[in-house]
Amino acid sequence: MDERTAEAAVPERYHYAVVPHIMVDDAAAAIDFYRRAFGAREDFRLEAPGGGVLHAEITVGRSTLMLGDASVKEAENASFTAPAFLGGGTSVTLHVFVPDVDALAARAEAEGAEILQPPTDMFHGDRTVILRDPSGHLWVFLTHLEDVSEDELGRRLAAASAAV
Repeated sequence: MDERTAEAAVPERYHYAVVPHIMVDDAAAAIDFYRRAFGAREDFRLEAPGGGVLHAEITVGRSTLMLGDASVKEAENASFTAPAFLGGGTSVTLHVFVPDVDALAARAEAEGAEILQPPTDMFHGDRTVILRDPSGHLWVFLTHLEDVSEDELGRRLAAASAAV
């Protein structure tokens, strides 16, 4: 881990957040991928009576994620869909703070994630990677490097925009 990130902490405003619930085409395989690629821990799994995963919960970093099979009859009744059903698109991106974004990105890519933006120090004070998992969900993993004031954030954003 980079020395400058060793002491950085997740900003307080992100300690308590909405818990995302995603749908996938093969929840068991997705859980296995998240375990291998993101270091996730499976906390709970409820098998559907007819097969598949009705509901599961995993922890990625310090964040809880709920997921289940989109094809399970009980899920279909609520009109849940996986990204593949939407033509591969998704309207949600999942953000998770981790201690070492570079190590996570390398592990995730080795396990089959598509890196959309490699780990990069961003103007907002976080080192960030953007990736797509094999189920089609978009993830942003961040390692907090520094707190940035609103004024400085505005200056950095203007400079970053001018450079593009």
